[in-house]
Amino acid sequence: MSSYNRVTLIGNLTRTPELRKTKSDNSVTELGLALNRAWYNENGQKQEDVTFVDVTLWGRNAENAVQYLQKGRSVLVEGRLQLETWQDKQSGQDRSKLKVVADLIQFLGGGQERSAASGEGVSENRSADRPAGRTHRRERDDRDDRQAPESAVECHEDEAPVRRSPERQERRPEERRSRVRQPVA
Repeated sequence: MSSYNRVTLIGNLTRTPELRKTKSDNSVTELGLALNRAWYNENGQKQEDVTFVDVTLWGRNAENAVQYLQKGRSVLVEGRLQLETWQDKQSGQDRSKLKVVADLIQFLGGGQERSAASGEGVSENRSADRPAGRTHRRERDDRDDRQAPESAVECHEDEAPVRRSPERQERRPEERRSRVRQPVA
């Protein structure tokens, strides 16, 4: 059975990204991401913790990150965990660390760094180096063109139209309100 390797993180950049090129002219950048966590201990005192994660971006995602992001900016990244291993040059010991290889980045918050391409500060570019044949979510521009079949749209007097999947069309409004609404694919 195949494993599931997906991670979604929201944090602040610890450094301004810098663009590098590989020998085959692919764009790449490394981000440092600080993930803050706050909680209260058993005595009611607030505790804080920070986890630092390295994130690698490829292709257009890397280029956009370098162009629009700077240290301190909040971002959401989605990708997969990858184990990086190497041998320490000084001690000769084997070393390893987990990092995130991101295929989606969203620039959060406002400010002058907003993406000019989207006007919303969002970049959902996917890396160009993905293997062929892999299924991916649609790009943002394609989502707005989707239409639900006429039979899947309901409108009650007290609410706006609701898109419902065909298997859920028989439910009454009272039943639907007691359940969490699921997005229609």
